[in-house]
Amino acid sequence: MYWTEQTTSETYRITDDVVDVVFAISCRCLPVDHAQALREGLQRALPWLAAEEGAGIHPLHGAESGNGWMRPDNPDDLLYLSRRTKLVLRLPKQRVADAGVLSGREIEIMGNRLAVGASSIRPLSPITTIFSRYVVMGGPGDEQVFVADIVRQLGEMGIRPKKMLCGMEKAIATPQGGLRARSLMLADLSVDESVRLQQRGLGPERQLGCGLFIPHKDVDEVRGTER
Repeated sequence: MYWTEQTTSETYRITDDVVDVVFAISCRCLPVDHAQALREGLQRALPWLAAEEGAGIHPLHGAESGNGWMRPDNPDDLLYLSRRTKLVLRLPKQRVADAGVLSGREIEIMGNRLAVGASSIRPLSPITTIFSRYVVMGGPGDEQVFVADIVRQLGEMGIRPKKMLCGMEKAIATPQGGLRARSLMLADLSVDESVRLQQRGLGPERQLGCGLFIPHKDVDEVRGTER
């Protein structure tokens, strides 16, 4: 954990240079570790996606543990998706129209049918507590090494973190081998820092869902994702 105290107030106008394109989907279930297959399926449907620098694919998640359901630990176990689950792509605004061709398409993900429905545009958030489910670890090391590396990367972006909380190490399968990643929460950023980090992301593999930040309101909820 990395934690210092500072209180600020500010007004900030969020540009639409980068937005989330949110698609309704119909898909009963997917294997827990489906990120690589989802990326490949979307790149087949959107041939420009692979070369689009900064484009990201948010992770798909099922029911929350607060309803008595626990996310499986085995990557081959099935993750059951609710009707509220959305497919979300983080894209530069010039690609929003291009992504619209996904609506009405079906994508096969590891033998499972994912039907894509209507889309909507969601702007980035001014909330100054943000969370990423997966941030790729730069190399072997414990939590302190990971935190030090994150502080370095953020410093290179002109972001000075005041509060950080990272989760347990998890693996993401790729053709080149497993990626090591941790969840990461950042709190008490400035609005400018929060939006900048949402726009740019952190670390590699955005299209595997890594380094993409979303608004988060409660530190206890972040801790809850580790149970």
